[in-house]
Amino acid sequence: MAARRPRLRVWLLLQLLPQVYCEYGMVHVLSEMPGSKGKDYCILFNSQWAHLPQDLGKASLLELQNQTASVLCSSSDVPHGGFNNQIPMVMRGNCTFYEKVRLAQINGARGLLIVSKERLVPPGGNRSQYEEIDIPVALLSYNDMLDIRKNFGTHVRGALYAPNEPVLDYNMVIIFVMAVGTVAIGGYWAGSRDVKKRYMKHKRDDGTEKHDDETVDVTPIMICVFVVMCCSMLILLYFFYDHLVYVIIGIFCLAASIGLYSCLSPFVRRFPLGKCRIPNNNLPYFHKRPQVRMLLLAVFCISVSVVWGVFRNEDQWAWVLQDALGIAFCLYMLKTIRLPTFKACTLLLLVLFVYDVFFVFITPFLTRSGESIMVEVAAGPTDSSTHEKLPMVLKVPRLNSSPLALCDRPFSLLGFGDILVPGLLVAYCHRFDIQVQSSRVYFVACTIAYGLGLLMTFVALAMMQMGQPALLYLVPCTLFISFAVAFWRKELAMFWTGSGFAKDLPQPPLVIAPVNCPELPKDSSVPASQQDTEQMINPTLHVKELHGPTSAAEELADTDTKRDQSQIPMAQSEEEPAGQNKDNGDSKGINTEQNQLE
Repeated sequence: MAARRPRLRVWLLLQLLPQVYCEYGMVHVLSEMPGSKGKDYCILFNSQWAHLPQDLGKASLLELQNQTASVLCSSSDVPHGGFNNQIPMVMRGNCTFYEKVRLAQINGARGLLIVSKERLVPPGGNRSQYEEIDIPVALLSYNDMLDIRKNFGTHVRGALYAPNEPVLDYNMVIIFVMAVGTVAIGGYWAGSRDVKKRYMKHKRDDGTEKHDDETVDVTPIMICVFVVMCCSMLILLYFFYDHLVYVIIGIFCLAASIGLYSCLSPFVRRFPLGKCRIPNNNLPYFHKRPQVRMLLLAVFCISVSVVWGVFRNEDQWAWVLQDALGIAFCLYMLKTIRLPTFKACTLLLLVLFVYDVFFVFITPFLTRSGESIMVEVAAGPTDSSTHEKLPMVLKVPRLNSSPLALCDRPFSLLGFGDILVPGLLVAYCHRFDIQVQSSRVYFVACTIAYGLGLLMTFVALAMMQMGQPALLYLVPCTLFISFAVAFWRKELAMFWTGSGFAKDLPQPPLVIAPVNCPELPKDSSVPASQQDTEQMINPTLHVKELHGPTSAAEELADTDTKRDQSQIPMAQSEEEPAGQNKDNGDSKGINTEQNQLE
């Protein structure tokens, strides 16, 4: 008997403890006027009170009675006549959810919407309370209640339902194409540009205009500093999000305009118009006299960034500008930052792999709210007063209508780091392909590996229904495939150390073809030995004789001129024809007469 009493106490304690199940649903609102279009609003409910139908066609369309002037905590808050076959909307506060829904059920309500000005939380209760209540209860935001009143008036009808979440949204296809395309184009462009710059070093064309930007080789020290800065910035954003988010937005606008200019400038230079330069001046940038077309391009890129910065919260179209600027920024970074060895690639990817996993999966055990720092910062804190979102992501709106898209995550996101970090490895693979002449085996294999890793991320996202660290799947796929290709081709040592990259690529060997001079007819009056000696001493003499008879003194003068351009040519010999001297004298006389006339 004594052993049964503790078990009974535990059972009673479990019955009295609050049990909360948080689920997203929708309330479909219609005006009572015929032909009006409805609209869905987000609700947060607990299925332990009552289940909601999954199909809108099976949900009951009932009158929504606006009772937000009361909190429904006592019988005096109930209107005369009760809530017969209605869904009342009451304000949150002053009593428990159980007391509100119990009063609503006793007075004939078919459901209850509790309007909250604070963050939505699921209405909780204990098991005995759940068994007593058989009508659904859900929370509705205060802003949505105002929107219902504004768009539909006071006489409206509503239906509560909770459709199932789709396994995979079609917007994932758009994100996949954008991410893989950016990595492939950026890696190809960076590799080709790097090899082109190496070969251009051997050309003595210093007068040509240098259009390409300088690259930055990443060292292990730079990797460590970068990771420390990432960790510090992420923690600062978690605690001071409302203050630092505008700094990040400003930095993104500046960096995105530079990236867009870098991506469009090669195409603008192909146009034949606008090549003229601005006049001489002493202004800070304009003293270099840029071309008019490049100046107009800079104005265009800055204007695009400013337009996005002003209208960044427009959900209908601002995400298109953000994605375009983000892709341009990623291409610019892939073109500028260079990893010189596979060892550096491995170090960077593994360190950021640990960083991503820690801030997504480990930090929920360290925060008071139990939320992941990475997900909280990337999606924006729910209690943020600014309601701003970080722009360092590719975002695409959800194409399927679901409660999750309506309530919590209307966009699917992919961070720039999930593109840039594997993209640097893809760029390294392309450079190595060109150096070892492997027909881009490494580049294609690493790009395919990135696509497979991204698909694995989407599958995990659909199965777990929570934010995933994409580097958890991208880093093993890209590193393993690149390592396997190098091992299979028996180039692992060269691939690891980057020894296939020479700082100064050797020039092709200079091949001097022998010049066969035609044998000239020998002069019978000169001994053969003397003619052979003249051919050996001055073979050029015989070549020039093919073009016409010239004196020996002229040939010696030409030879001396070639040897030293600074020497004065030899004077004409006395054996020159008299007619030539006469011509020279006549020309001198003419020049003297012209000077006298002047």
